[in-house]
Amino acid sequence: MTRLRRLRGSLDVPLLVSNPVNIRYLTGFESSNAALLVGLDDVRLFADFRYANAARAVADVDFVETGRDLYRDLARLLDGRIGFEPDHLTVARHGQLAEGRLDLVPTGGLVERLRALKDEQELEAIRRAATITSEAFARLSEERFVGRSERELARLLERTWIDLGADGPAFTVIVAAGRNGANPHARPGDRPIEPGTLVVVDFGARLDGYQSDCTRTFATGPLPDDLHGVYDLCLQAQQRALSAVRAGAACADVDGVARDVISAAGYGERFGHGLGHGLGLEVHEAPYLRQESTETLAAGNVVTVEPGIYLGGRAGVRIEDLAIVTDDGPEVLTTFTKELVVVG
Repeated sequence: MTRLRRLRGSLDVPLLVSNPVNIRYLTGFESSNAALLVGLDDVRLFADFRYANAARAVADVDFVETGRDLYRDLARLLDGRIGFEPDHLTVARHGQLAEGRLDLVPTGGLVERLRALKDEQELEAIRRAATITSEAFARLSEERFVGRSERELARLLERTWIDLGADGPAFTVIVAAGRNGANPHARPGDRPIEPGTLVVVDFGARLDGYQSDCTRTFATGPLPDDLHGVYDLCLQAQQRALSAVRAGAACADVDGVARDVISAAGYGERFGHGLGHGLGLEVHEAPYLRQESTETLAAGNVVTVEPGIYLGGRAGVRIEDLAIVTDDGPEVLTTFTKELVVVG
């Protein structure tokens, strides 16, 4: 497999892959109790009886059946110097492995760096998931908001993406009206949505294992001038940052484009999260667009661009697009309008 060859080329010692998402990426195999040992010359897949038939069908790997206590068996079966994924392997499982004849070397981020560069098959799956998400937003915009609860609209979205062919949600839907919109990770509640406020809607569809992510903020009738101004400011920051997305751009610099616009208008403290994140088999993965990042964008990355302004106790605005990074700029995948849509 090309992915396994790419990983092997970066190894100094064999790597024990324990993260199920990474195992799926490298082999296509899905299991709740498996490990993959990528050696310099061979690849071994370990899983218990429940997954044995599926594991034997995986190409280019040697399958080894274990008991249910996978890591206890690995300590018995393996020896020598082996890398492990420190961001995933628990202390308890590390302790089990350490009881054997293993010299364990923390070796993080190797598979994640491969996953950050999507191949065309992955990009096409993400494009299709984004198309479903954009159409779901279009359908939502035709619905009545006022008088309905956030939870009711969230359930409506769930039915919509199923009708559109998604496998499921990429994450728990956010529908946050009025003061609830000031919480970046708000959860839908049962309070009726009021007229003359902002409603933040953040959701994505999952298709063939790949995710999408998009946020739009709606108005439920005429807004006070300052809230309309905050929306326009967030949109300006989002558009400028999106135009800065291209191969070779420093992630921290792209974050800074949006942050500078918002800070110059006096709302810097109201934008308290990073600008965006990578997306693929997981909703949040490398690279990350944030102030602390030392990463650089590369062609084939897929990232969100989602500045937000949160006015505690009153309202919030977030506008988010999903984009493929190219040498010439972003290929924007989420197409529903970013002009302020007024709903009833």
